[in-house]
Amino acid sequence: MDFIRKTFGGLSMAYYIRQFIFGLPILALVVWPMFAKGGASINVPLLAWGVIFQFLYPYSRFVYESVVGYLMGNNVFFVNAFLMLITKLFTMLLCWFLSIFIAPVGLLYLYFYHSKQERQAGMDE
Repeated sequence: MDFIRKTFGGLSMAYYIRQFIFGLPILALVVWPMFAKGGASINVPLLAWGVIFQFLYPYSRFVYESVVGYLMGNNVFFVNAFLMLITKLFTMLLCWFLSIFIAPVGLLYLYFYHSKQERQAGMDE
């Protein structure tokens, strides 16, 4: 149970919900064709994968934002808003569709981070 708390419970609820909501339109685009024809062609494995990707997306996005934040630092770039929105959409799609591969990196990081915090809190007492 401790592993689950440190990994899947490692992100703040506000961050997880925010990213989850941003991922819902992507899930809707994947699932919508299945239900557009009156549910006659529901692909259960595709639906299951979509749900798994959706729940892992916030962790995938966490990894992406952490890497970009580390590489870019506190720099600010002024770019065309349309270009920025296209780039943002592309990175969101990339993180969503590759979440099954990217999210384990974030989950592993969260586990070690929270384990370290727990050890340090135990030493401070």
